[in-house]
Amino acid sequence: MTGPDNLSQSPTVNRDEHDDSENGSVTLAVSTVILALRKKEGESQSSLWLPLVRRLREPYKGQWALPGGPLPSDLSLEQAAGSTLKRATGLVPGYLEQLYAFGDVLRTPDHHVKRDGGPLTVPAADEAPANRTVSVVYWASIPATEVSRTRVHENIRWFPLDELPVLAFDHNEIIEYAKYRLQNKVEYSRIAHSFLGEEFTLAQLREVYEAILERPLDPANFRRQIAASKSIIDTGRRVEGTRHRPPRLYRYDHSQAFSDQGPLGMYRAAEHAKAEGSKTQ
Repeated sequence: MTGPDNLSQSPTVNRDEHDDSENGSVTLAVSTVILALRKKEGESQSSLWLPLVRRLREPYKGQWALPGGPLPSDLSLEQAAGSTLKRATGLVPGYLEQLYAFGDVLRTPDHHVKRDGGPLTVPAADEAPANRTVSVVYWASIPATEVSRTRVHENIRWFPLDELPVLAFDHNEIIEYAKYRLQNKVEYSRIAHSFLGEEFTLAQLREVYEAILERPLDPANFRRQIAASKSIIDTGRRVEGTRHRPPRLYRYDHSQAFSDQGPLGMYRAAEHAKAEGSKTQ
């Protein structure tokens, strides 16, 4: 199965961040790190994966990169990130948040020596100024119940987070930073729930934490910590069709959904409450 015939030529999945700028100009781009839980062949435990797109022109023609491109004039940053995710996977995210803005003057692997104090070639006096791209990067999660429905295309491929090839531009560095932020955020937020379906067991939730933190967790300690967080609600139902005592099913407490997104989340929570209040009037 493949996507639309014009995908390999369309800028909507792998729009070239550096193609449309004039010499010495600055382009604002939006890229999205899309994360989901999948299993490697022959393994029972899930791990973090993400989709990458193949670049179809220079620079870095043929290499894999994060989905993204120049910011359309008619979209907000968040809309552009969501649109990129939709085109790359065919799905909507379970979670979407701005990660960071990457704006090094020279965002290529061979120029990272500059930050480490190493030598950097000085351009000739008559050399035209380089095009520069500042990328606002978002990260997103796909619920496990939706992963099997992700888009399939020859220029889109899912990779395990720990088996990435050398990517175009500074995208390896961006993904490494996204992983670092996720591992820190999962300790104090409820982002882990965004990798699951509407209902889940404690074992499934623990598997998400283990995949993100890359280490096993003691089931009893995990149960106590989750109970103390008061972030999930017992649905009163159990998994059906199991041989042994069926595990309980839980759901995420959506009343706390905005608290993980800082001031922006609090603003959205107020707007959401206002909208819900107007419905009841």
